Amino acid sequence: MEIYEYFNRATEFFLQQFGLYHVLVVVCVIYISVVLYNLMITRNKGMRAFEQFPGPPGTWLLGHVKQFRQDGTDLELITKFGEQYPYAFPLRFGPTSIYLFIHHPAYVKTLLASSEPKDDVAYSFLTSWIGEGLLVSAGQRWFRHRRLLTPGFHYDILKPYVKLMADSAKIMLDKWETYAKTEESFELFQHVSLMTLDSIMKCAFSCNSNCQTESGSNPYIKAVYELCYLVNLRFRCFPYHNETIFQLSPHGYRYRKACQTAHCHTEEVIRKRKEALSKEKDHDSLQKKRNLDFLDILLCTRDEQQQGLSDEAIRAEVDTFMFEGHDTTASGISWILYNMACNPEHQQKCRDEILEALKGKDTMELEDLNKIPYTTMCIKESLRLCPPVPGTARKLTKPMTFFDGRTVPEGCLVGITVYGVHRNATVWENPHVFDPLRFLPENTAKRPPHAFVPFSAGPRNCIGQNFAMNEMKVVVAMTLKKYILIKDTEHTPKMIPQLVLRSLNGIYIKIRFVKNEP
Repeated sequence: MEIYEYFNRATEFFLQQFGLYHVLVVVCVIYISVVLYNLMITRNKGMRAFEQFPGPPGTWLLGHVKQFRQDGTDLELITKFGEQYPYAFPLRFGPTSIYLFIHHPAYVKTLLASSEPKDDVAYSFLTSWIGEGLLVSAGQRWFRHRRLLTPGFHYDILKPYVKLMADSAKIMLDKWETYAKTEESFELFQHVSLMTLDSIMKCAFSCNSNCQTESGSNPYIKAVYELCYLVNLRFRCFPYHNETIFQLSPHGYRYRKACQTAHCHTEEVIRKRKEALSKEKDHDSLQKKRNLDFLDILLCTRDEQQQGLSDEAIRAEVDTFMFEGHDTTASGISWILYNMACNPEHQQKCRDEILEALKGKDTMELEDLNKIPYTTMCIKESLRLCPPVPGTARKLTKPMTFFDGRTVPEGCLVGITVYGVHRNATVWENPHVFDPLRFLPENTAKRPPHAFVPFSAGPRNCIGQNFAMNEMKVVVAMTLKKYILIKDTEHTPKMIPQLVLRSLNGIYIKIRFVKNEP
């Protein structure tokens, strides 16, 4: 009791002498000091983990954030660092987020051969949007989902998709006739995004969205663009790494609003399919009416214990595939068409090959995709120069030793700069030059397999890569059959790495009809 009275009198005296305001100031100073001390400890621990790897200097608090300005020069900076620091270099985004960026095939092979989970910083910012789907999940959950979803990308499932992709491409190309008649410059990405969304809706979800013919901008595509921008912004602004600060910010409000739009879109797709499936007695009767698609498999798949996916897991996979199935392919196709416009001699070789393969047909079939090897090499070369996913990252659950003996401890974040790997001058001769002959079989055999990883590699490679390659071949072939693509010299795109590779100022080209076309 005496001790209690003593502290009570001491507190009253302290408040009378200094006032509540001064007490709050002291508390705040102590709190900030503790936070800064913890940041310093965490930072120093991270720097010690990468002490074997020299890298570019950064500021104490922000690290290298200010050097990446999102002005179209960020990827050039990555290649510059790659020339200065062989194999790998550390970069810091804020006081505590430190990544070892690797850009050599030998290092990439070691990382991708493992089943290490995606990093828990950048990818954690995606979970409120796409949930714990295949892109971000780990461990047994990832393994189980991957096994259950793999049948959705079987050859027999993908085969009928080619005609649907061709139908979506034809709608887009018919809309372009206005630009061909005037040879007016136009921005590619917005058109291609609508086309790939239309395609993924038809192929994976058996849904005719009519998004290419509806007037006005598509709300789902606008939401995806906004979400990609905000996730990238959150990663670069380290106070936003704190969930509370981000959610209370204006950007957090925009993020929640865009998430709601994206989720409404996918929930409507799932709802309609569940209603359709409830009217069918079994798969056989359903397959007589139409081909099974990705969503059918999601809703009907069962494991050895006859357990299916939960409603939450189904929405996560739909959100993931809806985003990755349209936005990454839109990026890839847009940059391919731009590179074709910039390289008319290769464009013409592709066109001659395509016309020979199609023999007057107005559409593409699965068998035609193997008849255009030169076009396929051009597609791969564009994916090398402009990878749709410019980087990825993993978090190590155990120490990892690379071929040169250097070791990264458990708990560290290791990023693969796909752009840097694809332009590594020690692997690729004249790496900034468009040269599809790099992908001749005899030239490919001379390179390390992990020198070209647009779809990643190893156990966590892209499950939809065959779908994506088929769509890129279909769209490129049908486009070059109908139009000559011309570079717009007044608009040079500025590449910016977000979740997918975009252009800060758009991707503009001009077109005109091929002879014998209307």
